[in-house]
Amino acid sequence: MPTWSLRRRPGRTLGLLLLLTVSFLVLRRLKWSTLLPLWLQPQRLGLRTKGSDFVLEDSTFQILGGSIHYFRVPKEYWRDRLLKMKACGLNTLTTYVPWNLHEPERGKFDFSGNLDLEAFIQLAAKIGLYVILRPGPYICSEIDLGGLPSWLLQDPDMKLRTTYHGFTKAVDLYFDHLMSRVVPLQYKYGGPIIAVQVENEYGSYNRDRAYMPYIKKALEDRGIIEMLLTSDNKDGLQKGVVDGVLATINLQSQQELKELNSVLISIQGIQPKMVMEYWTGWFDSWGGPHNILDSSEVLQTVSAITKAGSSINLYMFHGGTNFGFINGAMHFNDYKADVTSYDYDAILTEAGDYTAKYTKLRQLFGTISGIPPPPPPELILKMIYEPMRPSFYLSLWDAILFMDDPFTSEIPVNMENLPVNNGNGQAFGYVLYETTIFSSGVLSGLVRDRGQVFLNKVSIGFLDYKTTKITIPLTQGYTILRILVENRGRVNYGNNIDTQRKGLIGNLYLNNNPLKNFKIYSLDMTKKFFQRFIADKWSMIPKEPTFPAFFLGALSVGIYPSDTFLKLEGWVKGVVFVNDKNLGRYWNIGPQETLYLPGVWLDKGLNKVIIFEETMAGSVVQSTDTPYLGRNQYVN
Repeated sequence: MPTWSLRRRPGRTLGLLLLLTVSFLVLRRLKWSTLLPLWLQPQRLGLRTKGSDFVLEDSTFQILGGSIHYFRVPKEYWRDRLLKMKACGLNTLTTYVPWNLHEPERGKFDFSGNLDLEAFIQLAAKIGLYVILRPGPYICSEIDLGGLPSWLLQDPDMKLRTTYHGFTKAVDLYFDHLMSRVVPLQYKYGGPIIAVQVENEYGSYNRDRAYMPYIKKALEDRGIIEMLLTSDNKDGLQKGVVDGVLATINLQSQQELKELNSVLISIQGIQPKMVMEYWTGWFDSWGGPHNILDSSEVLQTVSAITKAGSSINLYMFHGGTNFGFINGAMHFNDYKADVTSYDYDAILTEAGDYTAKYTKLRQLFGTISGIPPPPPPELILKMIYEPMRPSFYLSLWDAILFMDDPFTSEIPVNMENLPVNNGNGQAFGYVLYETTIFSSGVLSGLVRDRGQVFLNKVSIGFLDYKTTKITIPLTQGYTILRILVENRGRVNYGNNIDTQRKGLIGNLYLNNNPLKNFKIYSLDMTKKFFQRFIADKWSMIPKEPTFPAFFLGALSVGIYPSDTFLKLEGWVKGVVFVNDKNLGRYWNIGPQETLYLPGVWLDKGLNKVIIFEETMAGSVVQSTDTPYLGRNQYVN
């Protein structure tokens, strides 16, 4: 056996120390905590309560949060928006998770591209932000049906947001999949998620006392081990609490703050206070004003909240855009659909630009933390492009000749129950109903949400919530009656979410006699929908186009594609698609007058633009470097 002299031992010792040091550095770079078995990892205590304070590990922690919804922001811009959040002095990101976008068909999940939730959470961690996850299943969020999939409404007895078996069975399957993705991202496992919200504002709905305990258990049974929170507004705070879950509040004014804090203390005693949603602005509805909230008032209220020792989440920090058809609606006295822009008059604009609110709050949060926030990133370049003049045209009546055979039915079938999308019905877009009539009279029925009525190819008016009858003029013999119905957005908040089926609801009557034998066309306007309109299907635009119609043109872009806003002066109502991306709806009743077009969705050279216009087309589509959201109204 060899023996080591004393003179060689110091060298060996130094070698071992060097090896250990290098190994430590390598493991640190490789996130060593993820490589070690759980029993060897240091225990992380996570977010806890201690009297009136939050504690993260051994330090008092004040949550300074902001909301950004990954599904409303192009993935290429996530980093920019999160860096701007960090530079504002915030320490926590909050985000909803939209079930309807992640499970568009039963059992078929989509977490790719702009819906890559894990990538969004991991990016927040890299930037140095904690995360509060709000997975629903109902999220409100001014999104269609509050984020619930429309295929749930195929069940005529469906009772959403209850322990009705048809609902909980679907929730269980969705949570099985979703939680397998987010559980490893929890703080105690080395991730950034420090808390998870149980449902959303359930106190103002409160249909089933067993429901919230069911959701709490569903989260815990699938591995959620971080702090659980509820979130309620003044209408539901007292009814929204759940045993073992910390209650938080949603509000906008200092008066509400005083009232709700008193209610919180009476409900749960001395606990950390948190405003889960401080509304930094408000959303807009078609035909209404553009809502704004003065930056000085925002600063005063946020100062009051934080000085009282409360944690806060700015809803919204950055709103983004309701791309496609995802917007929600409200229906109390009148039905009001949300506009495409989700600018929200938030801390960052729809396009991610700074506001007066950002400047003021950045200074405040820097004072609170005592640490100067990092410098804000440079603004993303905006561009004004040459006006785009459509060159080609395809009327809807010609387009349906190139579609799949229509579905035939003796009676009208609502959108959700159409035999499309592998039996999951149609979620978004339009539906065209056709039948034949042989007489004049009064046409009546329930149309959800807006139906343009045609005799053959001639428009004679609209049916909607307020107009439920229309006179059919005298016709001679065989006439095709057509109704083009638009789903303008399902209600996302209120007690009537169970009745949000779209299209023709029930029978359509002529002189009180039900019409029969319908042809029904699904016009969901997805990328697949447009693939059937190959080049030889389009024609030059005639002097007097027949509407509704599709218009095709090309937007010319230089070597550096940049953000812009499309302005459709002279156009009335429709949808714009650029390079197969659905930018959303436009409507000349306002308040929104421009559509945000992210530069990352543009290519150098020519970019395909398709416009679906319902009633009257302008000659060009202009672009601007400044959005116009309409006349202003201060939020009450």
